[in-house]
Amino acid sequence: SLCSGSPLTMFPLQLLALIFISSTTVEPPPEEKQKEKKKEKEEEEKDRYDLMFRRGDLLEVPRTLFTHFGIYLGGGRVAHFIPDIMPIVSSDQFRIKQMVTNTRLLLGVLTKCGSVRVDSVEDFAYGAEIIINPMDKMCSCAALQGEQVARRAEKLLGDVAYSLLWYNCEHFVMYCRYGTVMSFQTFQFCKTVRKLLLSRGVAKVTALLAACLLVYLRVSNTWSVLLAVLLPFLIWMAS
Repeated sequence: SLCSGSPLTMFPLQLLALIFISSTTVEPPPEEKQKEKKKEKEEEEKDRYDLMFRRGDLLEVPRTLFTHFGIYLGGGRVAHFIPDIMPIVSSDQFRIKQMVTNTRLLLGVLTKCGSVRVDSVEDFAYGAEIIINPMDKMCSCAALQGEQVARRAEKLLGDVAYSLLWYNCEHFVMYCRYGTVMSFQTFQFCKTVRKLLLSRGVAKVTALLAACLLVYLRVSNTWSVLLAVLLPFLIWMAS
């Protein structure tokens, strides 16, 4: 039999078996192929974004009603401050790390809950055009070194109280890149509201409405008349 043969008899069989095994390639399953392709694509995208942006760059993307800001950390990752209700209602990190939907964002604004998180460039931009370092020409403060900017952003990762007017995504990036907490969007919004509310026209309308209300209610006591005069007067003086 073959098993009881001499080493000389076994040699050709071993050689043929070796040739057969070496010529046979094991194909990975389809799932593994897809994972490998996805990983290769992610690596290519990271390399592409590292050529477009530098670590510490301030990225700006226009939205419908506002502008969103973030700090590029390298490797296709962006740190940005965004309102989010999910950390309050769930402790599931998988759900929290998923892309923030409009519902989560709106509820986060109302509850004043937000977080500084890291997302991919695609999730951060959400299909919008990305503008690089637009504040460098607008801000009177010089930009910090890129590495210092990125480290500041990384130190602030986590849950932070959110305020639409007093601490939003623009305040966050301005602190990281320029060392000052301010928001041009908030300033412009408050300026517009002030023009609309604190005007001579509003003062005149308020005085007329207050007089009509006193006549309609037939109120003539001192405090009511004083309030009806004081409110239009304060608006007039502030206009």
